[in-house]
Amino acid sequence: MKLVLTCEHAFNTIPQEYHNLFTNARETLESHRGYDPGALDLFNELKDLADFSFYHETARLLVEVNRSKRHSNLFSEFTKNLSGKQKNEILTQYYFPYRDSVEKQISSIIEKGEKVLHFSVHTFTPKLNEEIRNTDIGLLYDPTRSEEKEFSKKLKHNLKNQNPELKIRFNYPYLGKADGFTTYLRKKFPENYLGIELEVNQKFGSKNQMEYRIKNAVFLALKEVC
Repeated sequence: MKLVLTCEHAFNTIPQEYHNLFTNARETLESHRGYDPGALDLFNELKDLADFSFYHETARLLVEVNRSKRHSNLFSEFTKNLSGKQKNEILTQYYFPYRDSVEKQISSIIEKGEKVLHFSVHTFTPKLNEEIRNTDIGLLYDPTRSEEKEFSKKLKHNLKNQNPELKIRFNYPYLGKADGFTTYLRKKFPENYLGIELEVNQKFGSKNQMEYRIKNAVFLALKEVC
């Protein structure tokens, strides 16, 4: 099984030609809405385990590469009022190149008769809309896909072995079968594809870095299950 590692929300960068849309948005861009703090650091820790790795360099507030093309939140409040032509330009330059490169790599592996584990690295804000997210690590998968379910159980077991105090939940704080890149890829590749999203609580991060004990626990747990 080949490991394809991705990070969809690594940066909060806005391309120069769109800076005017984000003149008063610095605080938002620096928040969890602009990117996943600590995700790139964790992604880099796991890269040595991966056969292939990809990260997206543009802020999700320009266009959300972890949403389907028809999703209502594909474009944020900063870009949703752009013309159809402008939106298509953003899709062409910043959305499709990333998604297509990941999809093409996965397709190439599957065509050779091998299985793909797509491990997508994310972090989540500890508090959203006054709700405290009461978990440390979430493992997101499609419950109807037995291999994803079994993989997630093994990974949780390994994580608990590394750190018994970690609170780990399945399909929290989001549902693994909700609209997302892995959901899209499951439809494209109904066989030999496992799509798992890792969600780590941002309380373990500071200045876009993740605590070493968390990074190490995930690294060792993933290494054992792969």
